Amino acid sequence: VLELNASDDRGIGIVRGQILSFASTGTMYRSGFKLIILDEADAMTNDAQNALRRIMEKYTENVRFCIICNYLSKIIPALQSRCTKFRFGPLSSDQIMPRLEYVVREE
Repeated sequence: VLELNASDDRGIGIVRGQILSFASTGTMYRSGFKLIILDEADAMTNDAQNALRRIMEKYTENVRFCIICNYLSKIIPALQSRCTKFRFGPLSSDQIMPRLEYVVREE
């Protein structure tokens, strides 16, 4: 698993370096996939997103990508078309309070 915060590592250099290197190396197992998680991918430059699209196309047989963003409109259409979209809404106070109370008790 390769996890990157794309708001920190958002340029084409990271895509052509770290991501390509990870995607192109073999796996230790006969079956299964590598996973690349890109958080805040909407901060990536258009050039980086286009380079990522090419990597996704080339390594589709053995690599899966999880692209997380806040603004879908900032993801280029070529990437969007290669993804299944899951939209998550904010949690309600009733959902958050029990967990916050647990954290306070444990601290």
